[in-house]
Amino acid sequence: MDTKTLQDHMEKTIGSLQQNFVGLRAGRVTPAIVAKVMVNAYGSELPLPQAGNIGVPDGRTMIIEPWDKTLIKEIVTALQKANLGANPTSDGNLIRLPFPPLSQERRQELAKMVKKYGEDAKVAIRNIRRDAIEQVKKAEKSKEISEDERFKREEEIQKTTDKYSKKVDELVVQKEKEILES
Repeated sequence: MDTKTLQDHMEKTIGSLQQNFVGLRAGRVTPAIVAKVMVNAYGSELPLPQAGNIGVPDGRTMIIEPWDKTLIKEIVTALQKANLGANPTSDGNLIRLPFPPLSQERRQELAKMVKKYGEDAKVAIRNIRRDAIEQVKKAEKSKEISEDERFKREEEIQKTTDKYSKKVDELVVQKEKEILES
């Protein structure tokens, strides 16, 4: 695995971590909070944004207007299962999702989730490192590269891994601060 490919894989891991963080509410409610909620519609799983229009009229309320009104019950069920910290209500046309202000306890729960997402990202980065090192060792074994070249590449792989692990740590600290202080 060359350095560019290694960095691409690690960048994808960072992107995935950032996507997970978008779904965690720090202060203001955003449609990203429900982006990964899956609705059972027409016999298959459908992401909520594809089932209706999502709006945020104020900082603490989300309104979901399903394109097909027969899906309201399924959307409400999916929102309840998602455990977002808000109780959905429906008037037959719209679904309102009022989010209470974040309690200190909820902030702590979200901070733990941030740490878990960060740890998962670090595990993924270490797995990418392991795979890259295995490829380098195979290349040496098949006489494609010398032992010195293997050590040099392993060192580069480790430097890249350290760089991305540090980036994960920085993102985790930043998101935790955002959640605990907002």
